[in-house]
Amino acid sequence: MDRIRIKGGVALNGTIPISGAKNAALPLMAASLLTGEALTLSNLPHLVDISTMVQLLAELGVEVSMNGMTGGGHTGRVLTLTAGEPETATAPYDLVRKMRASVLVMGPLLARWGEARVSLPGGCAIGTRPIDLHLDAFKALGAEIELEEGYVYAKAPKGLKGAKILFPFVSVGATENAMMAACLADGETIIANAAREPEITDLANCLVAMGAEIDGIGTGTLAIRGKKALHAAHHTVIADRIETGTYAVAAAITGGDVTLANTQFELFGAVGDILLKTGATVEKTDAGVRIRRDTGPVKGADVMTEPYPGFPTDMQAQIMALLAVSNGASMITETIFENRFMHVPELCRMGADINVHGASAIVRGVKKLSGAQTMATDLRASVSLVLAGLAAKGDTIVNRVYHLDRGYERVEEKLAACGARVERLQD
Repeated sequence: MDRIRIKGGVALNGTIPISGAKNAALPLMAASLLTGEALTLSNLPHLVDISTMVQLLAELGVEVSMNGMTGGGHTGRVLTLTAGEPETATAPYDLVRKMRASVLVMGPLLARWGEARVSLPGGCAIGTRPIDLHLDAFKALGAEIELEEGYVYAKAPKGLKGAKILFPFVSVGATENAMMAACLADGETIIANAAREPEITDLANCLVAMGAEIDGIGTGTLAIRGKKALHAAHHTVIADRIETGTYAVAAAITGGDVTLANTQFELFGAVGDILLKTGATVEKTDAGVRIRRDTGPVKGADVMTEPYPGFPTDMQAQIMALLAVSNGASMITETIFENRFMHVPELCRMGADINVHGASAIVRGVKKLSGAQTMATDLRASVSLVLAGLAAKGDTIVNRVYHLDRGYERVEEKLAACGARVERLQD
């Protein structure tokens, strides 16, 4: 099993190219099931989760071809996906257990073929993340739902009907699934309390390019007028705002100066606000965004995760690594997932002073972290340990980095190009 070794203490300087957003790419790939014509997606990252979705779509009768790269090396892949009639509408356990985003095929399958059978999802162990809101949305659209032997079986033999869907709380995945299903429903669907993340907007823009009619894009209320069919389109995946934020923290935690290329300043949002509070400088440039911290120690800051446009839960572990070496105390409150502090014991092994009280963690900054053997527990936790290792004295080993490979493309190569002493160890 692969491990990553980091020799800390080097300030990062240089340029890091940001890949396409995994969390945007996965629902976009699922959207290919809505049409029998070709959907071409560019700027796709080369990640394990993307490969898993390719396997799943192939299982469902989608022909997938790679048509080159928009960047170079392994970045910016271009895939064309053409969904013929599937031999089966079943998304099997062996694939779905690897990635929760697999449930996003349910809406398109149900809308186009009138049935879908999808295994209850798996993924990182950061909370239950039930799919009840997805199923409630399908029921509102007229689907019948049954649970059998670990699978969700949804059917709508006479097609879906437009309806009003009011989510009791914001859910990115449920918004995506409902929006895709509504595109082929008969009549108008209103989705209230919809998620507003940039990835939702990216999906909506792609669906519009495929012929969907959607109003309210970027707001909390979406109006979708169903069509009999969607058509071919070409869409470029947006830059990954979580990868952008992660490497911004890498620059700040090492006291470096890094330009993040191929990304947008607007994607920073609440993450940029917190970085400014910690003493980093965030600048918009022609290439992307420049992050530097060249004066004074890291300052403490209080953080609360919230749905977009609030601070993203997917950046909580990374910002905790930064605040662990701050000059002061900080409080981090997690409101999205109930089990997302599993990285705390590993950071404490490196000398961090962190105490968890329910949904909050008190972080008292220390002058220096120390290298140690650590164990990754989930995707974002794994990269937080890499970040901590960059700032630590001595060698840090991060074990079980298969989590990291689900969401970060060529992380060692990108960091090493800016001076980091990092390498992958293979047993």
